[in-house]
Amino acid sequence: MYLKQLLLKDAMIMDLKATNKEDAIEEMVDKYYQVGVIDDKELYKADILKREAQTSTGIGDGIAMPHARDKAVKRATVLFAKSNSGIDYKSLDGQPAYLFFMIAAPDGADNLHLQALAALSSLLINPELVKNLKAAKTPDEVQNLFDQAMKEKEAKDKADEEKQKAQAEAAKAATSDDKKKPYVVAVTACPTGIAHTYMAEAALKEQAEKMGIDIKVETNGSEGVKHRLTADEIKRADGVIVAADKKVEMPRFDGKHLVNRPVSDGINKAEELINLAVEQKAPVFHDEGGASSEEEESEEKKSLWSRIYADLMNGISNMLPFVVGGGILMAISFLLENSVGAKSQWFLFFNNVGNYAFSFLIPVLAAYIAVSIGDRPALLPGFVGGYMASQATASVVSSKSPAGFIGGLLAGFIAGWVIVFLKKWLKNLPHSLAGLKTILIYPVLGLLLTGAIMYFTVDPIFAVVNAAITHFLESMGTGNAVILGTLLGGMMSIDMGGPFNKAAYTFAIGTFTATQDGALMAAVMVGGMVPPLAIAIATTFWKNKFTEQERQAGLSNYILGLSFITEGAIPFAAGDPLHVIVSSVIGSAIGGGLTQLWGINVPAPHGGIFVTPLANKPLLYLLAVIIGAIISGVIYGVWKPAKKK
Repeated sequence: MYLKQLLLKDAMIMDLKATNKEDAIEEMVDKYYQVGVIDDKELYKADILKREAQTSTGIGDGIAMPHARDKAVKRATVLFAKSNSGIDYKSLDGQPAYLFFMIAAPDGADNLHLQALAALSSLLINPELVKNLKAAKTPDEVQNLFDQAMKEKEAKDKADEEKQKAQAEAAKAATSDDKKKPYVVAVTACPTGIAHTYMAEAALKEQAEKMGIDIKVETNGSEGVKHRLTADEIKRADGVIVAADKKVEMPRFDGKHLVNRPVSDGINKAEELINLAVEQKAPVFHDEGGASSEEEESEEKKSLWSRIYADLMNGISNMLPFVVGGGILMAISFLLENSVGAKSQWFLFFNNVGNYAFSFLIPVLAAYIAVSIGDRPALLPGFVGGYMASQATASVVSSKSPAGFIGGLLAGFIAGWVIVFLKKWLKNLPHSLAGLKTILIYPVLGLLLTGAIMYFTVDPIFAVVNAAITHFLESMGTGNAVILGTLLGGMMSIDMGGPFNKAAYTFAIGTFTATQDGALMAAVMVGGMVPPLAIAIATTFWKNKFTEQERQAGLSNYILGLSFITEGAIPFAAGDPLHVIVSSVIGSAIGGGLTQLWGINVPAPHGGIFVTPLANKPLLYLLAVIIGAIISGVIYGVWKPAKKK
């Protein structure tokens, strides 16, 4: 059976030695590396920790299911590990974890892999299986237990499928006088779509069966949508349960009592969710008319900054392909200009295509900030508002300068909140006119209001601000440039991919967009390369202060650092934030400052060491990286306490 092939005996740990969560992850990742399931421990571990940062994969009842899907994985595998004494895994129920299932899925995993992983996840809802696994002594016992459980599940799934068909036929044949059996529909989804999605499905179905309630569960997993709910099923349901940690298709539930909870509640609070849906105690969901009261309550729990940051990151992440693609082609055109001349067709081709991509930066940024706030209706006003910010003529006041990057940011937030306002204002519109909202009302009013705000206020004001910033950057003396480069370089290392890092990178991109000057890109690029390179240097020359696993992980940071992937240092920073972050900030700040002192210009927004030929002073660019990395590496290596035996 395919599930048996996933549960490799060689990859099982029948007596986990770790006593805490971090060491348990380290021990399991190391086992994967030993048996050849992964070829890059640092990359895989970083993705495991990234998933844990979203919410603990310790699902409760003594089970933890850490999982990641990335390029380091050579084959889909499930590592089974057992701790006899239990480990504080920060589980959702606060209890120790005894059974661990570390799921590794290749970046291009096929449906067969994902189906087997989904089956494994749903099996762990069975308390009898969990009890037997805790008592298992050998890998053979573990495989046999899952074989038997899988056979039982397949038989039950077949029976459930026949039952669903019978329910649908009975519903069609039922008359208004028939006693109606309670019926609910549900959707489950988790960010990776590997484990929690299917465990929540199994928990809801099992609980509904105990309560004598009919249920159908749609899963939004890595293999796509399975058991999709039909319009008829949604219509006849007493209530809807959405147990999800990512966006799912919501408009179809308009007018239904809807319970909207995290996917973990689908696993641990299935009975509560089903009762709320059946008894219709959940708020009624209204599509396009504003969120339900429960959704509004959930939004209020988020801090203002976290919401703004999430919206901003949605814009930046969608803008980055335009930045990188357009920026690299423009940089290549500058090389060609020096070798074949500015009138060459090759120069014109690369330069024009790069500029075409760059012309979309601000509109795309604004559009996807708006979408994050107001959903799809905000795309049009956001895109047009961003375009207006990029044009010097889109203002009531005649100006030689556009509102620029800052104006585009504001356009995105304005467009998004305009749509939110319109949704609330029109929520009592007759249902018969609801279809006009998306095709007429939102596009026209959204564009009108956003365009008016941009034309009469934002563009006139920020055209002046953008012109002043551009003039300051162009006329900035060496002293001020060094201070700015030092600040931006240091910010790249404060949180290594977090808000400070993204703020510095975004500022450099904005400057690059406005002035076509890559000086500040050089500062942030050097600042972002230093932390992983410093880790690599420290683990190479101060070996006695690191474990064998850390030394091997340190080697991969040479490649990550040279590639401008700052996140390679995150696992080390998570385990030792004081020494790693402080030493990295010092080296990054010095490296960033040196780029401005030496007048280095890198007209490419990404690429790290591999875009060195594009720099105006390639040797000094390399020297700034080397100096910053050595300073940080030496500070970290000397300052870090020796590893206790």
